[in-house]
Amino acid sequence: MNKLIPFSLVVLICLLGCQTENSTADFGINVSYSDSVESDSKDGRLLLLLSNNDEKEPRFQINDGLKTQIIFGMNVENMKAGQQITFDDTVFGFPYASLSEVPPGDYFVQALLHVYETFNLATGQTVMLPMDNGEGQQWKSSPGNLYSKPFKLSITENGISNLNVVMDQIIPPIEEAKDTEWIKHIKIKSEKLSKFWGRDMYLGAHVLLPKGFNEHPEAKYPLMIFHGHFPDDFGGFRTTPPDPDLQPEYSDRFGLEGYNIIQQQEAYDFYKRWNEPDFPRFLIIEIQHPTPYYDDSYAVNSASQGPYGDAITYELIPEIEKQFRGMGEGWSRFLYGGSTGGWEALAVQVKYPEEYNGCFAACPDPIDFRAYCLTNIYEDENAYYYDSEHKKLEVPSHRDYLGNVQSTLREGNHLELVLGDKSRSGQQWDIWEATYSPQGTDGYPIRIWDKMTGEIDHKVAEYWKENYDLRHILERDWEKLGDKLRGKIHIYCGDMDNYYLNNAVYLMEDFLENTTDPYYDGEVLYGDRAEHCWNGDPDQPNAISRLRYNSMYVPKIMKRIMASAPKNADLTSWRYR
Repeated sequence: MNKLIPFSLVVLICLLGCQTENSTADFGINVSYSDSVESDSKDGRLLLLLSNNDEKEPRFQINDGLKTQIIFGMNVENMKAGQQITFDDTVFGFPYASLSEVPPGDYFVQALLHVYETFNLATGQTVMLPMDNGEGQQWKSSPGNLYSKPFKLSITENGISNLNVVMDQIIPPIEEAKDTEWIKHIKIKSEKLSKFWGRDMYLGAHVLLPKGFNEHPEAKYPLMIFHGHFPDDFGGFRTTPPDPDLQPEYSDRFGLEGYNIIQQQEAYDFYKRWNEPDFPRFLIIEIQHPTPYYDDSYAVNSASQGPYGDAITYELIPEIEKQFRGMGEGWSRFLYGGSTGGWEALAVQVKYPEEYNGCFAACPDPIDFRAYCLTNIYEDENAYYYDSEHKKLEVPSHRDYLGNVQSTLREGNHLELVLGDKSRSGQQWDIWEATYSPQGTDGYPIRIWDKMTGEIDHKVAEYWKENYDLRHILERDWEKLGDKLRGKIHIYCGDMDNYYLNNAVYLMEDFLENTTDPYYDGEVLYGDRAEHCWNGDPDQPNAISRLRYNSMYVPKIMKRIMASAPKNADLTSWRYR
């Protein structure tokens, strides 16, 4: 039987072991950029990426799931061509916090500079943020970003030192989508946003025209607004059958072979449906409203992003209706979308109750912050860990329909912290913060929780509650909102949503169904074992129903129009066959 070793001796042995290990390993990777691609000095987020497979460039293999590769990040200001910036073992990374934790082995290495620009805000602060350059705020593919081609390196037990990585590539500009017979594109300068950001800012949209648009100049049309992530063009509409030479691709998400072919077939089927004699003649638009924080603004006014809600509702929408003969009245406008778009559809309907006549919100982002995914920001002390006296259990952030967990809240937030501090990662948790939080004295959003530890700031949570917790706002203001929203709220969610978004929908449903003065007169439906993003189709799986947004709510919209259109409303000019 072994004798017990005194605890103090165990601690000493551990400390000596750690010191020995750190003293024998050296980590230093020098990153610079060549004046052959850029001669001006740059501000931004400098990223170092490592991958042990060559399926794709390392920059395309970073996420918070089980297949992620490795990334480290730091801010740089006034970085000059040829200047070397060193990544050592003190630079924070994901999923390894330090380079010293990366296991020995062969890796492909790559560096990328996500370029920041300076904004002089109307609020008086100066901030540095990445301007969208037509890609929808994607750090890995944003035009103007500098990067290096991947090459192979070996990390040994002694670490790695004096390795030089030179960024000699620049991501080229993106060509804007061109008009076609069916799809038109519009871009306007927003006076409201330009004033806030201290520079010219633009809003755009892709407009799908109805059949007979040119042949019926007398017709004015209802408007369907499809909210969601940044669209490079109008999606899901194709005038020709699937490409016969298209090689089938497997979808990991849906477990389907040839999903790319299915997508093309569904887009072509929609085109045929759009042309059928009994299909109502609408305008459908997808909006481009990226911000320096994300691929879209969440379509509401916010302290750190500016008046996007007002700019979209009072500048962009009227201009579209003017150019393409929209009716221009609240009863003729409808909102729909999924995930981010689902939250936007509901939020815009709530914030502008008389400017729109119905929302169809699928799998919306958290609409009750008591269920901010799996966190109650009002009562929980820490977002990353469950409350427990004797064990430390992390809060999950992503599951499949059987409940298998792929990532945790802490992991996702730590990845964001590597990609950018001050809510500048361009990722999900940071855009919620950039949208919902008050603005700090430095001009950036105030954190809802400490990004490293997860400790929640309940003062910030109260600000979120009063301004963006949609269930709370409805409950607080139902006396004045109820009549304006009656019959307009429709929510759909899978009961195994990957991001636990169904929990907030349950809480919203509890309020709506128990409110009788007036009764909300809408619907809340759930998909059995359905993942993100179930949108209300009881007969088709997510893989198919998600491709049918532009037609699946039309019968409900037509019913709403017939029931709610004001006296003398135009119900005929757009009903031609």
